[in-house]
Amino acid sequence: MDSLTGTDETSTADGDATEEWGPFGRPLFADPEARALSRVGVIDVGSNSVRMVVFDGAARSPAYFFNEKVMCALGQGVSDTGRLNPEGRARALAAITRFAALADGLDIHPLNAVATAAVRDAEDGAEFCAEVKKKTGVTVHVIPGDEEARLSAQGVLLGWPGSYGLVCDIGGSSMELALLDKGEVGRRTTSALGPLKLRDLKGGKKALKAHIQKTVKGLLEEMGEAQGKRLFLVGGSWRAIAKIDMVRREYPLTVLHEYRMTKQAITRTRDMIAEADLNELRGRAGVSEARMALVPLASMVLTEVVRAFKPKDITVSSYGIREGMLYEQMPPALRERDPLIEACRFAEAKDARVPGFGKVLYDFIKPLFPYADWQKKRIIKAACLLHDVSWRAHPDYRHEVTFDNATRANLGGLKHAERIFMGRALMYRYSSKAPSGRFVPLEAVLTEKERLEAEVLGRAMRFGAMLWLHPGEMPGEMRYHPKKHDLELRLSPAAAPLFGEVAEARFRALAVALGAEPKIRQV
Repeated sequence: MDSLTGTDETSTADGDATEEWGPFGRPLFADPEARALSRVGVIDVGSNSVRMVVFDGAARSPAYFFNEKVMCALGQGVSDTGRLNPEGRARALAAITRFAALADGLDIHPLNAVATAAVRDAEDGAEFCAEVKKKTGVTVHVIPGDEEARLSAQGVLLGWPGSYGLVCDIGGSSMELALLDKGEVGRRTTSALGPLKLRDLKGGKKALKAHIQKTVKGLLEEMGEAQGKRLFLVGGSWRAIAKIDMVRREYPLTVLHEYRMTKQAITRTRDMIAEADLNELRGRAGVSEARMALVPLASMVLTEVVRAFKPKDITVSSYGIREGMLYEQMPPALRERDPLIEACRFAEAKDARVPGFGKVLYDFIKPLFPYADWQKKRIIKAACLLHDVSWRAHPDYRHEVTFDNATRANLGGLKHAERIFMGRALMYRYSSKAPSGRFVPLEAVLTEKERLEAEVLGRAMRFGAMLWLHPGEMPGEMRYHPKKHDLELRLSPAAAPLFGEVAEARFRALAVALGAEPKIRQV
């Protein structure tokens, strides 16, 4: 099977609608021009955890309206007994019962559920699905390994359109690999390298290491063209390792999505895990006890994957199967939209005092960045769209709220340095003072040039925000001549009355940040 919109022998789908639209049972994006997503609930029945996520917000970049996980260890012991862990099965059923009740209260129908390695491998997997259906009314769709790999890769594409590289998704009982090339999912495979499976392996540490090496060698032979490419890490165990790596580095931003690690960093973190008191380390890293128990095994797998595939860089993705299910239904026109810009547009439409002014502001200040490439321009545009979404915060704290929003919000297609750049710019939007206190360590991620550019952007937004006119109406234009060191403002007749003493002071502060002489003219 190559799509969740089809059927296969492992699926418990019922009815024509389910066969056409997969677990959702309905089209999520019936209107290809849709900007907003109607609330959608997904339950992911994994080998180690059962999680419910409710998506809401921008169609191209959904936000997490609800996100709850229960560690069940459903796949523990399946290798030995052939059956689901009895205690884990009871916990999983209780979790799904709770999630179904929550979905009913939130009027989310149908509630969609998918199950992966533990349920598909266990001889009582179908029995468990039938029990869930009988007790909760939720149909659990069991997906094969290659389909799990494909959906995880599509989840990565939700955050990084046009990506290329190798997606590595680790669960409790399996590890999937999938190739990405120019935004398309290619070859994929599955293996039994999940830490719950490895924990059941007999023969001690030497046998375990030999088994991991042999299995990864086979994966390399199968997926050899992925060697030397970018490596995307998907799955809870990888995220736990990333949290520990952050602790080791004393990294200032604890957002996992787009966190980057090097091959050397993974080796050092593996050694740290091997030598540490795991209980003390999990407390520092904020990792659950159940997850931490699997981290040493997962770190052995990751070390071997990195050694064999020699990735050019390594990045963590918070997006996986659940997001891949949404991406599956997106029409091509929606997939091609920039997830960052779409999320910011949605936030502006929902929360800004003058929705639509963000684009006017972007066009107004764009001449200040004549050498910006397309990547920098999209960050500038995103900041302009977000420039007024935090106006409800107390005036004394707006600059802090905007920084936290930019650096910690669920925004796809955004590197950590770009988050901090945008946060610094939005701080200057609401405050003329340089960031201090808890923000200083975060700013160290930026170069001196980037810090200055962010200040210029923030001061430009702070000035431009004083020139609100009718929707879509430009207040004039700014002309910046870097070589002449002058900044010219040409105000339209409609904007001239808005250019009072505070606006003028903000314009002159912008000129100072640019090292330019301010010149003011009326059209």
